[in-house]
Order: sequence, then structure tokens, then C-alpha cells
Amino acid sequence: MGLPFSREGFRGREHGQIRAFSFSRGEYDPSKTLPTVVMRNEDFGRVVRLVRGGHSVELEFEIRNRIHPEGRTAYNTVAEIVGTEKPDEVIMLGGHLDAWHSATGATDNATGCSIAMEAVRIIQALGLKPKRTIRVALWSGEEQGLLGSQAYVEKHFGTAENPKPAWYKFGGYINHDSGTGRIRGMSVFGPPEAASILRQIVGPYAFMGIEGAMSTRSRNLGGSDHTSFNAAGLPGIGTMLDPIEYGTHTWHTNLDTFERVIEADVQQGAIVIAATVYQLAMRDELLPRFPAGQMPAAPRSN
Repeated sequence: MGLPFSREGFRGREHGQIRAFSFSRGEYDPSKTLPTVVMRNEDFGRVVRLVRGGHSVELEFEIRNRIHPEGRTAYNTVAEIVGTEKPDEVIMLGGHLDAWHSATGATDNATGCSIAMEAVRIIQALGLKPKRTIRVALWSGEEQGLLGSQAYVEKHFGTAENPKPAWYKFGGYINHDSGTGRIRGMSVFGPPEAASILRQIVGPYAFMGIEGAMSTRSRNLGGSDHTSFNAAGLPGIGTMLDPIEYGTHTWHTNLDTFERVIEADVQQGAIVIAATVYQLAMRDELLPRFPAGQMPAAPRSN
């Protein structure tokens, strides 16, 4: 048939799981990429046994691919609550809208998007009036290399080495993107003082299971969209969750459906993030940054 077959990236997964990736490891040019069939481990194994037993095996597939031509635009979805006193200073939160095609992307990353929207709904329902602008961003192209968030940061903020005016007035972006578990901690790009502030903010929610926050000096891209902000020298905040089935069952697999979402954990995430973004929007000062002479080196460009 002229089709390469993959057994989960040459490693079988248990209980009928199928994990979807780009077969060509980041290459999306259809002129350079062969169509690929990914099979369940059990089906692949049966074909192998039949062939080894001397039997002919005939497989029939119906494959419908869509190619989006050059020039087609993918959009980030952005909304905000305008600040009452410092509207030009911005606190952000979000997740990514795009998902792999093997399922509906419930834990990667519908949970993150819904938590971000619910956090803002909570703030509005309570009638709160943040001093700074609170902006929600639901990114496109995360799975293809953080494309939506990188483009947004470049357009609006620039980098520590080449900052735009808004770079100096940015107060942090909180990202939720690693499953359905409860938030247990946060990481923030910045000096230790930035993590201390976050620990103070989330401290009252220890009864909900959150332990605290830590700082990082890494500006490397990877993992999720908060690192697009880190790479620019801005305070990206990543949430660290209970791993509930994420790496073992739902991440990029055919099992990533609504049934894998734990409602109480998603509610906890929305409450913790709502409290955090609101407190960041109300502080006298923005989160502390690395001083110019102490800013970690920018990541190398590809």
C-alpha cells in the first residue's frame, strides 16, 4: 500500500491505546511526509503473527486527510477584563485550544481552556474590579511548537533583549496544561522573590492541596505555552498537577475524552487560578523580574 506503519512510535502501548504524533518529528510539509497508519498494539501484533505463520494479510483503510494551504490563518482566542486603575499593566492566564486527532483533547487541553474561562467567570460573578487588566488567551498551534503563544509574545511584548513598551508592564502568565489533576504547585520564571509572592498568594488554599511555588531561571522553550513567556524574559507561570493517568493513558491518545476529566479537580484549578490572577492584578507592584545584569541568557534559536 505504500504506507509506513507505526506501532506507537515503534513501542506498543497497553489496552488498546493509540498515541498520535507527527510521524516525521515536526515536519509538516506534505511533499516531504508520507501518510502514516498508527495501529493498536494488539492489532499490530496479530498482523505480525499471521505473517510469520505464512498467512497473507489484507488490510483496508479509509483515510481522509485535509491539508490547510499556505496562507490559511490559525487564531488565538483572547478576551479580557480591563483594569480599573492600571489598564496598561496585564496579568494573563490560559491554555491551548488545539489537540491531537486521536481523541477530543479533553485533558490536553480542554481542561486548561475551561479552567481559564471559569477563573475569569468567578472573578466577574463576584463583582471584583481588578486594578490591572486580566487577559485570557486560548492558544492555537501549541502542539506544533508553541506557535500561537510564541507569535503573540513576539508581537506584543518582544524580548528582554529587544523589549516593546508592554514588556515592562507585564505581570505574569499562568498556564494550565498537564491533565485533569489538582494543582499541587507552580513554577515561575524569575528570582526567588517571585516564587515567595506566589507562595503567599496560594497559601490560604493549602486546604485544597496546593503546596506552594518555585522559581526557575530557564528560558528554554518546551512543555507548554508559559515557556514562550519565559523565553522572552517574562514571568511565565506553569502549574504542576497530580499526574492522574496523563502520561500513562490520556496524553495524545485515543482515550483523551471527557470521561477522563475529574470534575472536582478542575474546579480546584479554577479556584486557585482565579485567586492567583486576581491577587497579582491587585498587588502594589508587578512580580519581580531578574535585573538586566542578571537576566539568564536567551535560548538559542533553531
